[in-house]
Amino acid sequence: MISPDLPAALKAALEERMHGRSRRDAGQRAGRISATYRGGGNSATITSEADAVAYATVRMPATYAAVAASLNALMQASPDFAPASLLDVGAGPGTASFAATEAFSSLASFNAIDANPALRMLALALADETMRLRDLAYTLGPARVQLDRAGSADLVIASYMIGELTDSERSAVVDALWAKADDTLLIVEPGTPAGYQRIIAARDRLIAAGAHVAAPCPHAAACPLIAPDWCHFVQRLARSRAHRELKGADVPFEDEKFSFIALARAPVTRRPAARVLAPPLLNKVAVTAKLCEADGVARTIDIPRRNKPAFAAARRWDWGDGVEPPGS
Repeated sequence: MISPDLPAALKAALEERMHGRSRRDAGQRAGRISATYRGGGNSATITSEADAVAYATVRMPATYAAVAASLNALMQASPDFAPASLLDVGAGPGTASFAATEAFSSLASFNAIDANPALRMLALALADETMRLRDLAYTLGPARVQLDRAGSADLVIASYMIGELTDSERSAVVDALWAKADDTLLIVEPGTPAGYQRIIAARDRLIAAGAHVAAPCPHAAACPLIAPDWCHFVQRLARSRAHRELKGADVPFEDEKFSFIALARAPVTRRPAARVLAPPLLNKVAVTAKLCEADGVARTIDIPRRNKPAFAAARRWDWGDGVEPPGS
């Protein structure tokens, strides 16, 4: 399992690029770009090195944490997966590529695609300061066009990317992402109702095309959650000093909400019997947990203290964990 925090070398390289820059100016740039994303826009507002560095300082740690948590769930379900090649689509500053290199020592070939020149330049500069990603091949251009030209890879990742597409583009890009995945495709989106809906649409579409669910779902049935409920997870990460200054935040940590789906060409070997869908509640008599289970049903269960082995296990459960409920 990998840490949700940026690797030390990557953190240092990013902080070096903030050295000497106005924190106020960088905070304003990052805030403006983030507002554009929240409003349904894309990375077109990132037009300079200053924009790219400011935005990466604010958002790269949280995106990395979400991808790392998603990769951890994938590795739990498929512990023998050892990809040799990576294709990072909508790569931005290379966040998912950095996380994948931490997760899989087997990776030897790294390819990325993004349409933003400033983010590409930042990704290549950061990659040049790390041993594993110095040979990163980063293609500039729209995802749909470049996917048609790209080679396939064992692991394809699209993190915080399909939400930037129009509805008409999204289905075609999801199909193209799957076509390029020799083994596994991971899609990560913000943990909002809209992000979840995009994940579910991709999940349903690719299951119909023959994909097997690796994570987070313990089944391939329709999602059992009913609006206003939605499937998402939270990853806590530490904030650097620069991160706190640019966001105007006092709290030394951040909680990133995300939704994801990992799909594989073949059934995975250790998909858990259930996934914890919310923070479990612990009191003196029981642990109460909301689970999505292998039969395709979401249910809330109580594990009483008198069931000592099950209670001892359940009190360590956390939101997002793959678990084995009593009697499974």
